[in-house]
Amino acid sequence: MHHIAYGDTPLSRSHYYRLVCDLPTIVEPLQIGRIIVRTGRVWAVAMPEPLGQRVEAWMSDQGYEAGPILTHPRSRRWTFVVRPDLPDEVALFAEMFRLNVSIVRDGGTIALPGPADSAAGFRAWISPPVNAFRPSGRIVIDATRACRANGAFSTDGCT
Repeated sequence: MHHIAYGDTPLSRSHYYRLVCDLPTIVEPLQIGRIIVRTGRVWAVAMPEPLGQRVEAWMSDQGYEAGPILTHPRSRRWTFVVRPDLPDEVALFAEMFRLNVSIVRDGGTIALPGPADSAAGFRAWISPPVNAFRPSGRIVIDATRACRANGAFSTDGCT
């Protein structure tokens, strides 16, 4: 993440996310300093860390940028921040549910790493946002399916 000249606070980090990365963040509650995005213009696909690593590798091997990816070290989950282009299909959600993959659509929230999060082990960037690019949610789902088809993981995300 680029150095922010006026200090790394929840408000300055949120400002960076909004201006540079086009992520509609807010700090809520202000006293705690949690930075969140209410989904709408941006969605997320969350999965177990081992699967996330394979999805990122598959995307890279296929020539796709994975975009912003955050980790939740305590729960060992990765979240891909994606464009909101996935269909609203029960079959898709059921398929992903069986793989322990969550799709965060309109009305959800995504907590982004703040200045104190990585030191506390809450949230950290695997691949931080540096601009407004976000991969297609469809590509992330295709990568997830490709990893499953190749037998790259079990349903609990373990190899």
